[in-house]
Amino acid sequence: MKGTFHIVGVGPGDPELITLKAMRVLRDCPVWLTPAAQKDGNSTALSIASGSVDPQDKTILIHHFPMKKIHMGESPDPEVQRAWDDAARLINEQLEAGNDVALPTLGDPAIYCTGFYVYETLLQQNPDASIKVIPGISAIGATAAAANTPICLGDDRVAVIPAIFESEKIKEILQQFESVVFMKVYKAMDRMVPLLEELNLLDKAVLVERTSMENQRVHHDLKSTLGMELHYFSTLVVRKS
Repeated sequence: MKGTFHIVGVGPGDPELITLKAMRVLRDCPVWLTPAAQKDGNSTALSIASGSVDPQDKTILIHHFPMKKIHMGESPDPEVQRAWDDAARLINEQLEAGNDVALPTLGDPAIYCTGFYVYETLLQQNPDASIKVIPGISAIGATAAAANTPICLGDDRVAVIPAIFESEKIKEILQQFESVVFMKVYKAMDRMVPLLEELNLLDKAVLVERTSMENQRVHHDLKSTLGMELHYFSTLVVRKS
């Protein structure tokens, strides 16, 4: 009997924010393929998963996924494509051997997640592969909780975008939506702060670094972040109401 591949959302960082279902799936899967941003680096997702489920008896495959931009409708960087192809091959070998495989992923798999690229690549290699997706608590929800603010209420319209968009596009979105969540802001704040000030939205914005982790920081004074080296796990919420 062939195994099943599970893409498991393990939440934003706090091991207590992992769901009961995610814990059960991680316990039941003998193989974990865990993503690492750097070659020979640690896996944050593995660290989070290990805080809830003992990995001692698991086969742990740490796999490097390059942190390079992906533009929808365009071919990915060859190094990125190789990483997806290699991950899919590793997973498929385990599935063919009858082993269930879990890919623990930060936050929720449906939001800017490498897991779905692996999902598509695996199906290209093995169209009959059994795949299940386990949702998780997103960094978006955890950021709002850390800042004690809602993302949206009533008839608010919400946009979720990466801060790598060009400034004019960001301005347009901020003008069109009542609430905007910016992901990947760690290198963009020196550009975002003047832009928000121009639109009179500085006092409507809050930035959270390392959401839900032990060294979490909440920034209400965004001007204080100018020139600051922010952590990769940083999320900005702008809510006009």
